[in-house]
Amino acid sequence: MSGRRIYVASSWKNPHQPGVVSALRLDGHEVYDFRNPRVGDHGFHWSEIDSNWKAWNPETFRLALDHPIAARGFSTDFYAMRWADTFVLVQPSGRSAHLEAGWAVGSGRELHILLGPGGVEPELMFKLADRIHVHIDELVLALRESSSSFERAAAGGGP
Repeated sequence: MSGRRIYVASSWKNPHQPGVVSALRLDGHEVYDFRNPRVGDHGFHWSEIDSNWKAWNPETFRLALDHPIAARGFSTDFYAMRWADTFVLVQPSGRSAHLEAGWAVGSGRELHILLGPGGVEPELMFKLADRIHVHIDELVLALRESSSSFERAAAGGGP
């Protein structure tokens, strides 16, 4: 089995994101990690633009989106989004991750949602996902199964 190219969408605040990235890599997938997109690169942080970023007003935020550091961070993530054939939305997550997941669905990528341990905030639009998982092992198994189907289709074979 060759693995999928997976974009893991989540939040910087999510303590489970690194474990999901590791589990998927251990299972043979290529995985984009926004926290460590390249060797020596620890992802985009607004604080690289301004240490007082949390106090920005809407106009300052809008201007900051055009800052070269923000442009580079966006470019890195969006390139990875276009590269990926599969997205995993790891809950809990924020606005960016949900925009990434929406883009994935709209562009025809496979979307899996991994619900976080503990409570869950119900979301009707999660029905857009191909699969919703409660545990990481469910996700890993589903990706193995879909990878086999994906490989057969890519080789011109049927399901």
